[in-house]
Amino acid sequence: MKLKALAKAVTPPIIWELARHWLLQVGRPEWEYIPEGWERARHDARIKGWNEPSVLQAYLEKWPGFNQNIAGAKPLGLSPEAGQATSEDLAQHNTFMVFGYCLALAARQKNSLSLLDWGGGIGHYYLISRALLPDVAIDYHCKDVSVLAEHGRTLLPEAHFYTDESCLQRRYDFVLASGSLHYSEDWSATLRGLAHATGGYLLVTRLPTIGHAASYVFVQRPYRYGYRTEYLGWCLNRRDFIEVAQEAGLSLMREFLIGERPPIHGAPEPCEYRGFLFRMLR
Repeated sequence: MKLKALAKAVTPPIIWELARHWLLQVGRPEWEYIPEGWERARHDARIKGWNEPSVLQAYLEKWPGFNQNIAGAKPLGLSPEAGQATSEDLAQHNTFMVFGYCLALAARQKNSLSLLDWGGGIGHYYLISRALLPDVAIDYHCKDVSVLAEHGRTLLPEAHFYTDESCLQRRYDFVLASGSLHYSEDWSATLRGLAHATGGYLLVTRLPTIGHAASYVFVQRPYRYGYRTEYLGWCLNRRDFIEVAQEAGLSLMREFLIGERPPIHGAPEPCEYRGFLFRMLR
């Protein structure tokens, strides 16, 4: 016990905390199939979701490098989330280039564009938008959990941040849900809400999909990124997802390959992240 107390005394608190969470992870995969689905969140205290201060802290640690990457001429391959040392991650580059294409399409023949970023964190896509389309004024709106949205307001005071669904009460030229829709337990209701707010184009990207099995729920344990939380998400059957989108009045224009294939332990079918660009038919 004396050795343990001594080690704790001379070790920085952040290192001690990360080591403690690493020990909790031993024997548990980062990604895992959850047979009981969202019921797991009702009785597992480790599943705290995204509204956790450590998520914000991890974002802020990477914010300067992210800004530096988009300011130059290097490939846009640096993730705002993962702790990678390179700006040449292919899946992240695909994600941003897909977004850039869809943004340019939505902004065609416009001097300004309204953008709703559903699950947009502290506003990374606002910076990407300005870097890719510097001649277009971006009216940026972002919805996320309170710990992220509240800091986004101080970081980007010219943007609009929401912690509730009041952002869905108007329409936007372009609606984006990047790596966020599948974290909604009632994903189909969320998709219908996004469709209602779409005045032009809707991009749902970094969506975990499968081609044959029924949609299933997984847990991610992202401790290696500095997040002291776990969260559930859907891996959606591609056909079911598109059917719900079409029922909401959306027409599929283009499908994209992202390149992420997280190894979900015990899953009925391997997962693949894809992007889907829709246009609202009114």
